[in-house]
Amino acid sequence: MLLYNLIFLIILILFLFLLRILLFKTGLIYTVNKLWRITQDWCHVYQFLTIPELQNETFHHNPLYTKISLYLHSLSSIEDSDFTNLVNGKNENDIVLTLNPNQIIQDNFLGATVFWFNDSKLRTFVLKIRKVDKRRILRPYLHYILTVSDEIEEQGKRDLRLFMIDDGDRNQRWRSVPFTHPSTFETMAIETDLKNKIKSDLTSFLKAKQHYHRLGRVWKRSFLLYGPSGTGKSSFVAAMANFLKYDVYDTDLFRIQTDSNLKSLLLQTKPKSIIVIEDLDQFLHENEKTATKTSLSCSGLLNFMDGILSCEERVMVFTMRTKENIDPNFLRPGRVDIHINFPLCDFSTFKTMANNYLGVKEHKLFVKVKEIFEKGTSLSHAEISELMIVNRNSPSRAIKSIISVLEMDGDGRRRSGLIGRQGENDEYDDGDEGLRKLYRVISLKNSRGGSSSANNSGPLR
Repeated sequence: MLLYNLIFLIILILFLFLLRILLFKTGLIYTVNKLWRITQDWCHVYQFLTIPELQNETFHHNPLYTKISLYLHSLSSIEDSDFTNLVNGKNENDIVLTLNPNQIIQDNFLGATVFWFNDSKLRTFVLKIRKVDKRRILRPYLHYILTVSDEIEEQGKRDLRLFMIDDGDRNQRWRSVPFTHPSTFETMAIETDLKNKIKSDLTSFLKAKQHYHRLGRVWKRSFLLYGPSGTGKSSFVAAMANFLKYDVYDTDLFRIQTDSNLKSLLLQTKPKSIIVIEDLDQFLHENEKTATKTSLSCSGLLNFMDGILSCEERVMVFTMRTKENIDPNFLRPGRVDIHINFPLCDFSTFKTMANNYLGVKEHKLFVKVKEIFEKGTSLSHAEISELMIVNRNSPSRAIKSIISVLEMDGDGRRRSGLIGRQGENDEYDDGDEGLRKLYRVISLKNSRGGSSSANNSGPLR
């Protein structure tokens, strides 16, 4: 009897083992289904339609690719895909499912079943649809995808991206990372009137597509942000991106090899994006000083600014430290719509920053700070914010530190009366190293034996 029970147990174990193999993904059922799909493909039951990210001949970005990507990642059937990626969403507690490269996802529309394949190497989506269903559902299906993706964008569910030039790609393409910069117009220490004017202008731009086209103009807007380093130009760009819900393209002119590369990069940008050209004045000065001109010409840059290539639904932002000695052709109306000056910090801006960083609207030391500012002495927003962050637990200590920096005298240090506002003729040297040493001295002095650290929410770059 015991022998029979043992034999029965062994047979049961073997049966369960074979059943597991049969039902497992790499087992018989999976293999049979795969062979069946291959047979159908071989018999031309299905037709395959490709949607590339870039159009082959012009390398122009294909907007349909972005729409389909938004749609596919919204499908509940992505959970049934063989492999999916789990990533964080906009908030740290949000978990988002994304389609794994080279995997198949199924969708149903008007009683027909279609399949999507994500070819990561070719950067394309492939739609697999039965020939008998194609004529009946293809156009309505694509219109449905566009409608759903537009709704996702309007609801603000699309994650913003920061694009940078990929040095590892010889054709110079973009690579992207999530754009998570927290800057908003509400957190910016700028005049309320200016802030409201910019928000109103951007809101009007979003609704002005038909108006621009009626005038025969490209639907784009361009800004020039100029002023000393550390005055908030990059944070302002981030605030614009978060306000518009636009992606950001960080365009480093020194890394672009030729006019052709610049055109190709511009064609690859997507609608609903901000194209940022930082330190334009430095590039122009270097181009003039260099005996051997760079391959990227000024005429190519002017064409870029004019929007001769496709720039629909885009905002262009150029940053400079100074507008002096810049060819007026680069700054004329039509190429640059709005000029915004970012000066060094004044007392009004200081009070706004004290409220944002320290939670202080009034303080007995404000009188002393105001006196120093009225003498023409000042610091950049970044310098003041750093001192406030380091001493954020003690508003009095933070304000005293700022007063000390403004009044400090000695070799290699700023002197009251000599720190004044940077004019248009000032040199490009920021003295950042001296400030870093000064911050370390103040931090050690005020920490009372402890050490304090803080994350610096710096500019985009």
